[in-house]
Amino acid sequence: MSQQKFFGTDGVRGRANQGKMTPMSVMRLGQAAGRYFRRQSGLKSSVVIGKDTRLSGYMIEPALVAGFTSMGMNVKLTGPLPTSAVSLLTRTLRADMGVMITASHNKFHDNGIKLFGPDGRKLSDEAEAEIEAILRTDSTEKLSDSAELGRVVRYEDMQARYLEIAKATFPRRMRLTGLKIVIDCANGAAYKTAPAALWELGADEVYPIGVAPNGLNINAGCGSTDTALLSQTVLEKGAHLGIALDGDADRLIMCDEKGRIIDGDQLLALIGSGWHNNGQLTKPGIVATVMSNLGLERFIESRGMDFIRTSVGDRHVAARMRADGYNLGGEQSGHILMTDFTPTGDGTVAALQVLAEIVRRGKPASEVLDQFETVPQMLKNVKYEGQSPMMHPELLSAIKDAKVEFGSAGRVLVRASGTEPLIRVMAEGDDASKVDKITDDLVALIVKLAAK
Repeated sequence: MSQQKFFGTDGVRGRANQGKMTPMSVMRLGQAAGRYFRRQSGLKSSVVIGKDTRLSGYMIEPALVAGFTSMGMNVKLTGPLPTSAVSLLTRTLRADMGVMITASHNKFHDNGIKLFGPDGRKLSDEAEAEIEAILRTDSTEKLSDSAELGRVVRYEDMQARYLEIAKATFPRRMRLTGLKIVIDCANGAAYKTAPAALWELGADEVYPIGVAPNGLNINAGCGSTDTALLSQTVLEKGAHLGIALDGDADRLIMCDEKGRIIDGDQLLALIGSGWHNNGQLTKPGIVATVMSNLGLERFIESRGMDFIRTSVGDRHVAARMRADGYNLGGEQSGHILMTDFTPTGDGTVAALQVLAEIVRRGKPASEVLDQFETVPQMLKNVKYEGQSPMMHPELLSAIKDAKVEFGSAGRVLVRASGTEPLIRVMAEGDDASKVDKITDDLVALIVKLAAK
């Protein structure tokens, strides 16, 4: 096994059939993970494997099956399901681990692998490091004897089982009667379950888009990262609101009846304030990331709640929630974590919580979804080739100077992407012109340094 690093900020991800995502590499990862979890819980352990709708899933799934069964683990295949469903089923089926085959919001040519422990939570950095260490060794001497190979079962009812779990998170005795809703499933994992949940909970009309996956069209011109079609369809249908999920349905972005896009920060503010009023928060506060808008921080704190920031990544949010006892957190990108319901982000369940607040308040989505005034924020991505300029002294000095220039009236964040050769530059503050200038200056410097 080469010395490339396998795990990024959210599991393993890469170009399908290249590098980390070839059948051989995936099989070796399955063997390493199987060896790790088998060591934890005995010889005849089990693993739940789900996937989104990418063409490469047909290649990656059997490679993982070969890896796990060769280590003596029984495999339970679910077919296409949201990431949170795999997380939940890992726990409810009493499996030793779970695997979701997905590259989330990326296009079809990428794929990835997310690993869950027996509690349905994403693995810790320490667990990933141990599995990666096993990858560096020769696992053939640990292979199971012929009579001890794992067996494989394909479950046909998992979508129906997950659908009932998702619907049960919606308040009892409440219905979606009177609402016309557009739901964009990104041609991904929730293309069957999400529209069904809305219809079965009483919506007058459900207009599904992005529900015809062909293996190549996941996240293509649709979904939470490309919302033009959502807004357009809401306006054309005269719908009351729109819901957009990403490829593995763990993100949620919405739009109101006017077609205006509502990001994860506003949704988190709405759910947080509603839960605070209803006594549903285990502690008065929410957990977000360094990318969340300063306006969200001010909104939450103005209501007497704690606002905690973590590093980017929903697993960092989940870890802080677990450590400090919070039951609500999320990201601007649309990951909303509600640990009373699921161990990981679930776009469908989050949408149902937002819809519950809209029904309670009896007002148009445009009056409910805008919870706070956003602080001017600029985010730009800079691609690079070769060595990352992230730690260059000149860039570090420029970042420090920018923070001093903002003072308490703004923030600067420059970070490397964990999944792509990108450096993300974010600045926000009360002075929009200063935000633009600082962002552009940092981007220009990174481009210059990357060209050297």
